[in-house]
Amino acid sequence: MTTLLEPLQPVAVIGSGGWGTALAVHLGRLGKPVWLWGRNQTLVTQMVAHQENRLYLPGVELPELVRPTHLLEKALDGARCVVCAVPSHGTRDVLRSVASIIDEHAVIVSATKGLEVGTLLRMTQVIEEEVGSSHEVTVLSGPSFSKELAAELPTAVCVAGRSESTVQAIQQEFRSHSFRLYGTEDVVGVEIGGAMKNVIAIAAGVVESLELGQNALSALITRGLAEISRLAEAAGGRRETVSGLSGLGDLVLTCTGGLSRNRSLGLELGRGHQVNEVLDRMKTVAEGVRTTGAALELGKRYGVELPITAQMADVLGGLRSPRAAVEELMLRRQRSEC
Repeated sequence: MTTLLEPLQPVAVIGSGGWGTALAVHLGRLGKPVWLWGRNQTLVTQMVAHQENRLYLPGVELPELVRPTHLLEKALDGARCVVCAVPSHGTRDVLRSVASIIDEHAVIVSATKGLEVGTLLRMTQVIEEEVGSSHEVTVLSGPSFSKELAAELPTAVCVAGRSESTVQAIQQEFRSHSFRLYGTEDVVGVEIGGAMKNVIAIAAGVVESLELGQNALSALITRGLAEISRLAEAAGGRRETVSGLSGLGDLVLTCTGGLSRNRSLGLELGRGHQVNEVLDRMKTVAEGVRTTGAALELGKRYGVELPITAQMADVLGGLRSPRAAVEELMLRRQRSEC
C-alpha cells in the first residue's frame, strides 16, 4: 500500500501525445525522473534529438529528467507511478502487454478520457481487468489543455480513487504552483464526466458553426450537463461530482475552448464536411467520436435517455445532417427541467 511517506518516483508516462508529454514535462519540472514512452520510434528519436515533442507539443522543451523511449520494459523498470495517457482504444492492448512487468507496488494513474467500445467499460475498469486488483488505480481528469499545463498556466483537476491515502499521495506528488488537484472517491462520476463532455463538445462545435447563437450554445451546455449527470448517477456516480471540475468544468472548457479537438470536429461537421474527411486531417484523437456510440449503448443499458448523444450519433453516422439534428432537439416534447 502506498503511503504519503513513499515518493512516487521514478515515473513512467505511457503515451507521448500532447497530454502525456505535458504531464511528463510537468513532473520533470518537479524534479521527478520520468520515462516517456511512445509507440512511434521515429517520434521518440526526434524527441531525444531535439528535447521537444515537435509533433504533439511544439515549442515546449523537455526537462533533462524526462527521457523518451520506445521500449516499454525500460520505461516501466522500477517505476513507482505509471501514468497511462494512451487513447482509449489502445489502453487495453498496452496494459495487457505490460501487466507482468509493472512493479507490484506501483500506483497507476489513468489520464485517458473515454469508454471502451464494445465492453462500455471506463478506463480504470479496463486497466484493473488487465493488471489485476492488487494495484492502486486512480484517475486524473478535469479542465486541462496540454498546451496550457505545459506553459504553467493555472490549472485545477480532480484525482479520484478508492484509497484515500493514494489519492492524497497523487495530490502531494503532482501539485505545483500552477497545478492544483482536488481529491474524491467518486471514480465513476469523474470518468463519466470526462468521457461524456467530449460528445457534447462535438455538438457545441456544430451549434457554433451553424451560427445558432450564444443562447443555443448555453442551452446545449446546460442540457448536456443534465444528460451527463443522469448517466453518471445511473452508473453509480454522484451528481455533485458532475457539477465540479471533472464534469461542468471540463464541459465548459471543451465546448468553448479554441484548443478543443472535439469542438473543432463539430465545427467542421457543421460546415458540411464528412467525419472521416475531418479525422484524416487531424493528427490527434477526438475521443468523442468513439465515446458517442459507447455512451449511447451505456445509456440503453441503464435506461437513461441521452437525446444530444443520440443526435450526434446520427450525425457521425451520416444518418442526419447537423442542422436537422439541432432542429430535432428543439422540437422534442417539452418537459419539466428537473
